[in-house]
Amino acid sequence: MIRLVLAAAALAAGLAGSAAAADYKVLIATWRGCEQACQGFQDYLAEKGLGVEFILRDAAQKEEALPGILAEARAADADLILTWGTSVTRGIAGTLADLGNPNFNQDIPQIFMIVADPVGAGLINSLDHTGRPNLTGTYNRMPEEVTIETIRAYYPDFDHLGLLYHTNEANSALKRDEIAALTDEMGFEMTALELPLGDDGNPRAEDIAPKVAELKAAGVDFVYVGSSSFLQENGAAFTAAAVENGLPVLSPYERLVRESQALISVAARYYDVGRLAGGQAERILVDGAVPGDLPVVRMIDFAVVINLEVAKALKLFPPMGLLQVAETVN
Repeated sequence: MIRLVLAAAALAAGLAGSAAAADYKVLIATWRGCEQACQGFQDYLAEKGLGVEFILRDAAQKEEALPGILAEARAADADLILTWGTSVTRGIAGTLADLGNPNFNQDIPQIFMIVADPVGAGLINSLDHTGRPNLTGTYNRMPEEVTIETIRAYYPDFDHLGLLYHTNEANSALKRDEIAALTDEMGFEMTALELPLGDDGNPRAEDIAPKVAELKAAGVDFVYVGSSSFLQENGAAFTAAAVENGLPVLSPYERLVRESQALISVAARYYDVGRLAGGQAERILVDGAVPGDLPVVRMIDFAVVINLEVAKALKLFPPMGLLQVAETVN
């Protein structure tokens, strides 16, 4: 709580200063509000004493809002755009196939964060060389081999993974493919079930529980969240359905363990990801670095969190080796 109060105070001071005489304008485009990564980014630059005017714009999970946000960044003569998530980054920067298309950002320096697979999404050529003169970012996901190894460390008899995915978020389907590519190499089976889309083009919360029951019927012994803003938002319903079916959930989103009923998370802290993006912004704004010359910077620290109440409900108590490195919550 103390850290959050101090961070808010630092941000308020930074914003007050920027209102008087901002050295830089930074537009932050988010998908579902300014959360911990967004806050960490602002805190980092405020602590550096930079005079930054932050323009926060949220797409509210509507892709059609993104062209207007880019237009506002251009009209404001923004020095930098920060984009949160794959949908926002693709909607503003476009993909490699969109290079030269004036409907996308080709000139304002841009940093992305919380993008699960920027290469697979077609945003960049590689983490070391983006192939986009004005674009770089951060990478916060651990290798999916570590996901499988973590599940095996918790449950040595694991051999069948369950996954729900949906096609309206590119990362959700990309993660399905990434995990499927590991099945032969790492010796496990995967059942991936698609959540149908409603008339509005989005998955429906009421379909979660029946699909989780289908995973149970298919014989899966562990469920992985993969990459999904929808399942994050509906984490309580998703993880409750899993526990009801006797299925443990591993989540790359820590809050599904802390606030819902996922059993275990292995994840980078979003606040730290935001600060990592702040370091990229400092190199661009202060040092004059060209974004495309900067490699995508990777998170190297991941936190393991285990929900002991869920472990008790599932009768799956964590082994001592994991307890020695994990934080536990009830």
